Amino acid sequence: MEQHDLNHEFPEYREQIHALKMSDGHFSRLFDEYHDVNRHVVRVEVNAELATTVQLEDLKKRRLKLKDQLHDLLRSSPPA
Repeated sequence: MEQHDLNHEFPEYREQIHALKMSDGHFSRLFDEYHDVNRHVVRVEVNAELATTVQLEDLKKRRLKLKDQLHDLLRSSPPA
């Protein structure tokens, strides 16, 4: 199974991720929401939690939207 946590998704932004989590409330909220959704997806994928195919696809779309928002914030922030 693929890793989708942000440090695996954006290893080049590892330091910026940490800095923004500590200094930017909006980034921190999106980061937490992303990881909550990601954990939910993983639980469904390993059959620890039930969901329909449509529900799983909706979760994956939500995760992707959050990832795009986080990536935009990372790209626009100064290097850590």
